[in-house]
Amino acid sequence: MLKYYIPYNLDSPERTIFHKKLIQKKLFLRRLYEEWYTFFIRVKEDLPQGKLIELGSGGGFLKEIDRNVICTDILDLPTNDLTFSALDMPFKNEEVSAIFMIDTFHHVPDSELFLKEAERVLMTNGVLIMVEPANSLWGRFIYKNFHHEPFEVGGDWKIPENGPLSGANGALPWIVFERDKERFDTLFPCLTVIDMKYHTPLRYLVSGGVSFRQLVPDFSYPFFKSLDKILSGISKNLSMFVTIKLQKR
Repeated sequence: MLKYYIPYNLDSPERTIFHKKLIQKKLFLRRLYEEWYTFFIRVKEDLPQGKLIELGSGGGFLKEIDRNVICTDILDLPTNDLTFSALDMPFKNEEVSAIFMIDTFHHVPDSELFLKEAERVLMTNGVLIMVEPANSLWGRFIYKNFHHEPFEVGGDWKIPENGPLSGANGALPWIVFERDKERFDTLFPCLTVIDMKYHTPLRYLVSGGVSFRQLVPDFSYPFFKSLDKILSGISKNLSMFVTIKLQKR
């Protein structure tokens, strides 16, 4: 795999702007994001009327799919609608109908504080939906051996605050919502995990992500999409990602 030379610090806004250019340029990566975004937007049809928020918008383009979504990030990016920390959101109590996140939760330095803040701003029946790294046999192998971020299944709900992107634990979603499910249920009785789906064994990998060059030609996307569906149906342990949907009751 040929790695890109990226002349920017991982925690700099310039690095995220470079990522945005890559996502737009690489068909596999862009179409994968489009699928995730389309799922987000379909969900809003069943929600109460309120603000739609994306946390950690980074190099993404959800605004192109739905202009009503408020795109936010902790980094001061030119594409932000708002810039703030997920631990201190500038919204009133029960003002938000949906919070969307892609590869953001595992960068949040304190999961408990974040979930308290999400619980505060979400309306009754509002949702928090995240796409995150999967702690599956395949996912764990890839993230531990071919990814720069830590993937520590024995970790805590807090991670070192090294920087907005360099601080991470890819196993954090599994830790909070699966390994420590009893703790989560006790701390957040009003937040219910209503769906957890493991998916996408190959497409992100062969896209090269935002660090490596795409490994396969653009025209093969439908083939890999079908293959992903088949492999995900065989076993969740073949997945690289998990989509977690929480609802405030």
